[in-house]
Amino acid sequence: MKPVFKSLLAAATIAVAATGAQAQEAKSLKELLEQVQDNRVSETRINKQREAEFQAARADKQALLRKAQSELKAEQDRGDRLQKQFSDNEVTLNEKSAELDQATGTLGEMFGVVRQAASEAYGRVATSIVSAQFPGRSQFLAEMSEDSKGLPNIQELEDLWFALQKEMTEGGEVVRFTTEVVNLDGGSSQQEIVRIGTFNLVGADGYLTYDAENEVVQPLGRQPDSHFVASADDLIDATSGLVPFYADPSQGAILGLLKQKATMSERYHAGGPVGYTITAMLIIGLLIGLYKLVTLTVVGGKMRSQLKNPGNPSEGNPLGRILKVYQENKTADAENLELKLDEAILRELPRIESGINVIKIFAAIAPLLGLLGTVLGMIATFQTITLFGTGDPRMMAGSISMALVTTAQGIIAALPLILTHSIVASRSKSIIHILDEQTAGIVAAHSESEKA
Repeated sequence: MKPVFKSLLAAATIAVAATGAQAQEAKSLKELLEQVQDNRVSETRINKQREAEFQAARADKQALLRKAQSELKAEQDRGDRLQKQFSDNEVTLNEKSAELDQATGTLGEMFGVVRQAASEAYGRVATSIVSAQFPGRSQFLAEMSEDSKGLPNIQELEDLWFALQKEMTEGGEVVRFTTEVVNLDGGSSQQEIVRIGTFNLVGADGYLTYDAENEVVQPLGRQPDSHFVASADDLIDATSGLVPFYADPSQGAILGLLKQKATMSERYHAGGPVGYTITAMLIIGLLIGLYKLVTLTVVGGKMRSQLKNPGNPSEGNPLGRILKVYQENKTADAENLELKLDEAILRELPRIESGINVIKIFAAIAPLLGLLGTVLGMIATFQTITLFGTGDPRMMAGSISMALVTTAQGIIAALPLILTHSIVASRSKSIIHILDEQTAGIVAAHSESEKA
């Protein structure tokens, strides 16, 4: 019996634990029976309570469902009403549109014409330099060209006409006014500037540009050539009368191209090392030529003074030294005297002709160096074509500039060097001619004195 009792007791304990009862382990069958009865009563009470709660919640959910169904029905009815109203509005809108088209007639074309005219006027006025003097005048044109949804009224048409008329009138005026100018360093200052029609703005810094996007006036990034800037300065300084001025009829396009034009300094440096070598040869050659010209002129003056006083030879000039050789060899025969004088002349020639051949050599080498620069520039051009192709000619511009600039530099250097060599050589030949002439005269006079 005990094993059976223990088994039943364990089963009852497991059953009680499974139902959630908190009873302790029964020590006898009677206690087990009492616990089971108590738990049964407790579970029955809990189940009834749960059932009541569920019934109450079910009633609430039914009420919410009925409310949601009622709201859905109301929204569906509202949707039907709005759909019908939308359809009625579409019909009314079409009818009103037809009535408007019938009422406006040909005025409907006016809207497109005015809008197009306002758009064109806005593009012209917004970028015009006249706006630098009268800022903000393009705002209503932008509104007419973009935001207008109906026919313009009389006031808007008059404003459009006035804007076009003002642009045309100001295009023929030369006006002086004061405005803010933004400097290239980022600062700004109030300056008095002159507007030449719709073409150019000039100020103390030369030509100015008008930035339509930011509505500011600023100097050009780089001014054109000096004679253009000089005409702008004359116009700024003038108070009345006619002043010659270089105007840009393209409203800044030509000035923009002139900014990209290479200066003389940039063109010179495009020659590179070859160009620098040619320049050095030119400077050295001209310095040698100037030195020789000065020294030969001084020597020529001393020789002319010596010709006036042949009896008193001086060591300070070639003719005086030759005359001194004659005085030292008066007793020699004519043949020996001639040899002595020729020897003296030969001693004088290196001093007279020194440096002249250097000028001649520089004059001959300069064009050859220019040709060398041309070849180097073309080699660099073909290397650029090999690497980058011919899609962008600006990639080859630097090499082509070197080829052309060095050629020009070689020719430019050769011309003054040739002229300098010609002048110096002519001056030296005149001195040598005087020496030969005087030597021949001395020998002839000595021969006659021997015969006598």
